[in-house]
Amino acid sequence: MSYQVLARKWRPRTFSQMAGQEHVLRALCNGLTSGRFHHAYLFTGTRGVGKTTIARILAKCLNCERQGITAEPCGECSACQEIDQGRFVDLIEVDAASRTRVEDTRELLDNVQYAPARGRFKIYLVDEVHMLSQHSFNALLKTLEEPPPHVKFLLATTDPQKLPATVLSRCLQFNLKRLPAARIADYLTEILAQEGIKAEAAALRRLGYAADGSMRDALSLLDQAIAYGADAVRDEDVREMLGSIESDFLLELLEALAVQDGRALLDAVARMAERGADFSAAIAELLLTLHRLALIQSEVDALPDELSERDRLQDLGRRLTPEDVQLFYQIGLVGRRDLPLAPDPRTGFEMVLLRMLAFRPAAMAPIAPATQESAAQPQPLQSQPRSGAAVPSGSNGVREQGGGPQDPTYSASESKLKLSAESPHTLEDWHAVVESLPRGGMVRALAGHCLWLGREGDLVRLRIDSSHAHLLNPGIEARLCKMLSDQLAQKLSLRIDVGRGEGETLMQRDRDRLEQRQRAAEAAIENDPNIAALQEAFDARVIPDSIQPSED
Repeated sequence: MSYQVLARKWRPRTFSQMAGQEHVLRALCNGLTSGRFHHAYLFTGTRGVGKTTIARILAKCLNCERQGITAEPCGECSACQEIDQGRFVDLIEVDAASRTRVEDTRELLDNVQYAPARGRFKIYLVDEVHMLSQHSFNALLKTLEEPPPHVKFLLATTDPQKLPATVLSRCLQFNLKRLPAARIADYLTEILAQEGIKAEAAALRRLGYAADGSMRDALSLLDQAIAYGADAVRDEDVREMLGSIESDFLLELLEALAVQDGRALLDAVARMAERGADFSAAIAELLLTLHRLALIQSEVDALPDELSERDRLQDLGRRLTPEDVQLFYQIGLVGRRDLPLAPDPRTGFEMVLLRMLAFRPAAMAPIAPATQESAAQPQPLQSQPRSGAAVPSGSNGVREQGGGPQDPTYSASESKLKLSAESPHTLEDWHAVVESLPRGGMVRALAGHCLWLGREGDLVRLRIDSSHAHLLNPGIEARLCKMLSDQLAQKLSLRIDVGRGEGETLMQRDRDRLEQRQRAAEAAIENDPNIAALQEAFDARVIPDSIQPSED
């Protein structure tokens, strides 16, 4: 007996065997059970999600000889079996892509008036109906609006936007959704269990992602994976078959970005190139990894327990800020779009990573006022060190005095004194509390833009300017309240008003200090005799954007 591909062998024969599309199946089953069924159905959705499969099952539901009109056809009568085998005389399947002419449509409709040869209904299943010409649609309209009682139209399309509104208005429309990768993987697991083929869960998850929402594509890829792995589905084989990038490479790239190590970044790309990596696929998988990191940082436990790289992902989620992850994702999206424009794929991929490195946001640390003596020399444009990073010896900046959390001389005991259960009482106390919160993320951003109004017992009252009211969010406010309660070792409640207030927020204070240091640095460069001598001797000029206050 010849081999039958999985996509055909495991094609659902009843609605109960369908994977997903519950919203469509529920409506169809209820209509069939109550006898309220339409004369024209339109099924829309991307390839391989079950449009024609549902249409054929519906044809069995309408023509089952044993059960009558039912949501559960028997599958054993001659009508059900002939429909499954594609030879039921009263099920006329038409490929609109190959029969676009108006003459074809008229020829098809000439037989509509005749009663079905042996079934209960004569059913016209028109696939890719959007391919019909405008004249063909015009020829179809009258029959579609008032068909004989023994005729049903089942239309399927991947592009409903191309259908005339006059056709759409005459059909009961169902939009089939892309199937989630996890649902596809579960279905593949069930199939392989019945086929008696061993498979690794990670391999099936990879196939689920590669199928891009299409169950038919997933089954075709599964067929290929079984052949590639000699009747076993292993993750390593599937990765090689799909040209996927090893997760170790992706994590290595992100770890290099976390420590801003450009050399390690390029070394990893070189090793990927030696393995013949598909750099377009590499960007796609890097985006998936960044999505997982964003879920981790949003406190969503979205990682399967058996995921081998789970611990490394969780560590990266702590080392990168949410701003980092979001920026990297956006840069990756743009880079994936522009990759065909690069001189070659590797160059384009390297530039995406270097862009992530160059534009990684620098955290704002508390900055002390600077004088001309504390200003830095002009520097080439480069990514800024993260807060708390070591500063090279010999820098001209002055270390901030004042015992902030970023100051090495600031001890934990001093922090506890400031953050006792009796504080904060003043705006300065509130600034100290905000500085003690973890850097990065929406909670710190919200607190940094809030003014201190006071405490009324256990109620903490804050105010935020209307220009930053978009930061207000019940979830973020609840997390801020919890952090404050933990910091002050006291159960607190929180109220944030919107409006203008007296005083300076921590973000305003830090921004003002940064601007003050910038002006002092520019003045120091302008008055530096060495710089003046270079300008005179070489007709040089100072690029204002290259002047940066040194950090210490």
